[in-house]
Formats: sequence, C-alpha cells, structure tokens
Amino acid sequence: MEKSLCSWLWAMALCAALVVPQADAAERKFRIAFVDSGNTGRSVTSEVLAKQTIEKQGFNIEVISRAINLNPYNITPEEHFVTLLGERNIKVPARTAAQFGTPEARFTDLVLTMTEAHKNWVVTNFPDIQCKVFTLSEYALGTNQEILDAFGQPIDFYRKVLAQLEPLVAGAIKKATTEKLYESNKIGQSPACPR
Repeated sequence: MEKSLCSWLWAMALCAALVVPQADAAERKFRIAFVDSGNTGRSVTSEVLAKQTIEKQGFNIEVISRAINLNPYNITPEEHFVTLLGERNIKVPARTAAQFGTPEARFTDLVLTMTEAHKNWVVTNFPDIQCKVFTLSEYALGTNQEILDAFGQPIDFYRKVLAQLEPLVAGAIKKATTEKLYESNKIGQSPACPR
C-alpha cells in the first residue's frame, strides 16, 4: 500500500511540474526585438515608439532593441532622435547600445530589422530563427521598404526617418496583436524555431 501511495504521489508531483511551466508560458509577454546596425538610432526609436503604443493600449508585449554591429565607442541614443521624440513628450531613457546575440535569438518571439541586410545578418548568424525574422516594413505592410539611416545627418533627415518609423512600428504592434501571435506564441513554437 505504501509503495502504491508513493507511486501515486510521485506521479502527481511529476504532473504538477509539467503543468506549471505551461501556465507560466501562457502568462508571459510576447517579446519583440527591433534590430539595426549600431542600436543608437532607428532600433532605439522603434523600441521607444513601440513602448508608448503598448502602454497606451495595454498590450501584453515587451520590446527591446539591439545592434548587429555594436560600436563600443558609440553606445548612446542619437541626439537628434532624442530631441525629436522629446518634442512629442516621449522620453528616451538613458541606455547603452547592446549586441544581438544568442540570448535574444532564443528568447525573442519576433525580430524586426530596419533593412534587408540586417535581416540577412540575423538569419545567417541564427538560422534556426529565420521563421521569426522580418524587416519592419515586410512585417507591418507586406512590402520591403528600407528604413533610412540618419546617422550623422542633419535633424531634418531624422524627421524623415521618424515619419517613416511611426506608422510601421504602430502597424507591426497592431499586427502582432490582431494575429494573436502574442497570445499563442505560434512563431516561437514553430518546429523551425525551437526554444
């Protein structure tokens, strides 16, 4: 009798251990990474714009931004983007640029790049996640529109890039929620994209 009770308790503990992670996975936020060259301009701006939309709408999404070619001597957000976002009462938090790597590939559900070259870099270096890597415009609009690089340009050029980013970021966030990707995490559970 003691043996069967122990077996039953062991089986119940094992079932409980299997059920708990599934509940946690369902409750976690959908994760999006915006990626560009140095993580000081376009990707940071996309992250800030996305966070504003997510906060206003109450979406169950978290976002980060990363670089494919981090320059350790240039790690702060570009001043012109900070100024332009500030004019809209959007604060860019103090941060330093970060490189896209294995942890981001593993834990991110959707990777949105600024250009096709950025996308190719991610897919070449992390081929197992290719099914969840898109250019921002490809994902938001279904067309491939390169996001201009304003680095070193006058502030009016930054205005053009911001005008380009705003609808694409909003469209990407909306698409992620309306397709229920963030509810089911179908991208992350695809056999081509193992966790």
